[in-house]
Amino acid sequence: MKAILNHLFEHKTFSRGQSKEILTNIAQGKYNNSQMAAFMTAYCMRSITVDELEGFRDAMLDLCLPVSIESDDLIDLCGTGGDGKDTFNISTLASFVVAGAGYPVAKHGNYGVSSGCGSSNVMEYLGYTFTNDAGELQRSIERSNICFLHAPLFHPAMKTVAPIRRELGVKTFFNMLGPLVNPAKPKNQLVGVYNLELARLYAYLYQKSDTKYTIINALDGYDEVSLTGDFKTFSAVGEQINEIEGLGFEKIAADEITGGHTVADSAKIFTAVLAGEGTAAQQNVVLCNAALAIRTINPEKSFADCYYEAEESLISKSALIGFKNLINAN
Repeated sequence: MKAILNHLFEHKTFSRGQSKEILTNIAQGKYNNSQMAAFMTAYCMRSITVDELEGFRDAMLDLCLPVSIESDDLIDLCGTGGDGKDTFNISTLASFVVAGAGYPVAKHGNYGVSSGCGSSNVMEYLGYTFTNDAGELQRSIERSNICFLHAPLFHPAMKTVAPIRRELGVKTFFNMLGPLVNPAKPKNQLVGVYNLELARLYAYLYQKSDTKYTIINALDGYDEVSLTGDFKTFSAVGEQINEIEGLGFEKIAADEITGGHTVADSAKIFTAVLAGEGTAAQQNVVLCNAALAIRTINPEKSFADCYYEAEESLISKSALIGFKNLINAN
């Protein structure tokens, strides 16, 4: 590891193969905590390359416990996190809306690191018991059209670095990897990233795959459609700036979509939105992200049509019913 760290400190980069080997060794506990903390911190101070990101992804997927869910429409809605905006659990709520609209969802999630309440925090608080049992996950899809994949149960590398990530308390390259390493390998992905540089790295990786994808970056730094400003999308048809007024929405204030100070507060917002009792800002933000996910699966549909499908899922309580079925069967 000393040689690896010196390589980084000299502003040199690693090949895809070298990066894969390093992360494999991290997962296998071959380095001490101080060395791993230094390695992660170095990537907080310099940009990751495509080769490095690809190599880290390869290692995580090779080491993970795979999940087989057969569906061409399977989608994950997953942000990198790390935007420092402390929003409520938008992508997780949008996942239930998409499931309620009839599309199977394999939601990849974890505890919050740089924010107080990740998707796993709120799901656990609301009564969901994490599982990596393939049969149970398949039954979740059949009952609720959604399954929840708690990352540490599928990725041994997470177990090794989790205490270090918690102690650091800032985003690391592991935040970047989350959307890339869903063990169900869904054919469709809606990915939120916190800056344009990372969005372009992701776009490059997804262009080399057969995944249908939409990458979102809000121009004011959110890793999702926030409606606090315009946002950029990257997909198979290229880059596009999306003006919120053009989509029929007015700009909202940042404090209208903040999460709670505690997991209990976040869970209260979560259940209120699912029950149709959230604020207009909360509901619109969730529905916009859900609409983009639906459009990722069906790129021939207009945003308006996809938004209508998402809205119907929420208003009809299909999203709420799916959530209750997932929790109650657990």
